[in-house]
Amino acid sequence: MKKVIICGICTADLPRLSSKESEEMMKKIKEGDNAARKRFIQCNLRLVLSVLQRFDLRCESSDDLFQVGCIGMIKAIDNFDLKHNVKFSTYAVPMIIGEIRRYLRDNNSIRVSRSLKDIAYKALRAKEELSSTLNREPTILEIANHIEVLEEDVVIALEAIQMPVSFYEPVYQDSGDSIYLLEQIKDNKNDDKKWVEYIDLEEAMKKLTKKEKSIIDMRFYQGKTQSEVAEDIGISQAQVSRLEKNALSRIKSQI
Repeated sequence: MKKVIICGICTADLPRLSSKESEEMMKKIKEGDNAARKRFIQCNLRLVLSVLQRFDLRCESSDDLFQVGCIGMIKAIDNFDLKHNVKFSTYAVPMIIGEIRRYLRDNNSIRVSRSLKDIAYKALRAKEELSSTLNREPTILEIANHIEVLEEDVVIALEAIQMPVSFYEPVYQDSGDSIYLLEQIKDNKNDDKKWVEYIDLEEAMKKLTKKEKSIIDMRFYQGKTQSEVAEDIGISQAQVSRLEKNALSRIKSQI
């Protein structure tokens, strides 16, 4: 029931090691036994899979993240010191997580500053810690107090590391018909009435003279003052004011 096939590997076939076997094999690895190293890597692939469950895999290939996690696990093997007197898994998990996070940070389509990411990851760790001690979901304020940053910074940081979602991602599916995110987004600025008004404005603008169109464009689309417009087209400000007033009156009458 718990079998997973990932990167062509069936987890049901992966060997397991006891704590004693793991320690003995690690000693052989440190002595340069490549066969022991290869077997030790195979025996710890389940550890990488357990770490992957902490990440949102919707926007990333699980195979890619699994391979990145394996790199982190191999780095942990190479750097593990038996004198630490800790389990290999205890030492390896943070390294696997760090490798996956670096990959996600470097391959994210939206660039987020390192400081924001640091706050976000601290907040996520604090959330786990507080959830276990409080036996409930902690509030943003509790998380902010725990990591000693402003509440607003926590909100911004957590939003910054969210993966982008496609407008065409299904949010509901029934009888084969999908409703996509795009269909659930409302745009108050561009309703049918405003589109009609925009078309009317375009039609009214077509009936202006070339000079009137130029003045309206510079005044209301480029944001220039009447003095700047007068200097650009070589007439007085009074003439610009008169032409602008006449053009606006004609546009209003057309609309």
